[in-house]
Amino acid sequence: MKQLRWGILGTGNIARQFVNGLQNSPRHVVAAVGSRSAGSAADFAEASHIPNSYGDYDSLLGDDSFDALYLSLPNSMHHEWTIKALHAGKHVLCEKPFAVTVAQAAEMFEASELTGKQVIEAFMYRAHPQTIEAIRAIRAGVIGEVKLIRTSFCYFTHRITGNIRFDASLAGGSIMDVGCYCVNLSRAIAAAEPTEIRGFGQLHESGVDETTSVMMKFPNDIIAEFSCGMRVQADNTAWVCGTGGHLSIPVPWKPPPDKAHFVIGRATPPKQDLASGAAVAPPRQVVEIADNREVFLVEADAFADCVLDGKPPFITREDTLGNTRVLAEIRRQIGLSF
Repeated sequence: MKQLRWGILGTGNIARQFVNGLQNSPRHVVAAVGSRSAGSAADFAEASHIPNSYGDYDSLLGDDSFDALYLSLPNSMHHEWTIKALHAGKHVLCEKPFAVTVAQAAEMFEASELTGKQVIEAFMYRAHPQTIEAIRAIRAGVIGEVKLIRTSFCYFTHRITGNIRFDASLAGGSIMDVGCYCVNLSRAIAAAEPTEIRGFGQLHESGVDETTSVMMKFPNDIIAEFSCGMRVQADNTAWVCGTGGHLSIPVPWKPPPDKAHFVIGRATPPKQDLASGAAVAPPRQVVEIADNREVFLVEADAFADCVLDGKPPFITREDTLGNTRVLAEIRRQIGLSF
């Protein structure tokens, strides 16, 4: 089995989750980690049994013990360090959102072409069979013609001071942190780019959006709506509504390693009719996903498929550029500028 050797740039929570997901996988080995702090890098390396650690980013990129870089730095730093890593001869799995602007994203892909190294945006949920099978079912017409997509990605945090998500200089905010998932899934299901976008945001005193709601209209008569927020609660289920039924994904953004599934309901009468006893709801079909890999391992395997085996990337250049473009327009509408 071909093995992919990883370096980790950044020592935050998402990097820890990624490394933990690769534990005990014969296809992956984590060889090095880098941080702006030597102590942070050393602690991360010790906790995850990584042989090499560096207290600056350039030293990490100079290490030839790894071939692929997982880049989990703050959003504003993706552009600079992805390009540097590509020119250092590393393939790059760059955390979402890929870049702040479309121009930055285009430059990152140009560097990929110039160096012959692969770069992919790390929307891990898109590599997971739960997402792939749900979209396949929708394409097959299980709910008829798609008319409406409804998603949310919200959480409540008390930690604001020192939180990079509340730092405008690092391109933080809810639309960049979690709303990007909703944009990505909506575009994937619609299989098109939106023709109209309407965004409404509540800005935090730190200068980032605390909560944002968006409606998007697609050329194939699909309307997508979503809300995201960092200090508000929601159930975060993804719904796709069609002329013949609806499909829901209870845990869309981080599919669990066991019991991942989606649900198909067909021709459900209005609840008021059900309450009166005038109608009976048809049974729902639960589609279970037979894959017990942790979601970050699924993502790493998909990246290895591309780098080592020449398979197509699970997130294409066009997809990333489209998502970046929509995010930029939403930020413009809600008055959020970086």
